[in-house]
Amino acid sequence: MASVEECRQALHDLAARMDANAATVRNQVDLDRTLACRITDLGTAFHGRLTGGRLVDLADGDDPKAKIALSTTSDDLIRLVRGELDIPKALAGRQMAIKANPFDLLKLRKLL
Repeated sequence: MASVEECRQALHDLAARMDANAATVRNQVDLDRTLACRITDLGTAFHGRLTGGRLVDLADGDDPKAKIALSTTSDDLIRLVRGELDIPKALAGRQMAIKANPFDLLKLRKLL
């Protein structure tokens, strides 16, 4: 099981990669939505905002009003950020769950 610090660092790494490729990400997924990442095995969460192809304002804690919510285990989050997790299979196998409105899910699908 990964630690809270490892999960936090993974999300910051993801944010840095998205920032470096913001134009490409923005062309694929142009959203401005709040985001919550809930780590089920650690009982913790992080939140931020997906905007302009970037992940910004990352902070500890949940955002119950987030427009997009990802729930997964700490190890699966690490694997996801490293690109080692097949997202469609993980969703089908209930290793992770994404809650969002159907239109946002269609846009997010382009990143998967």
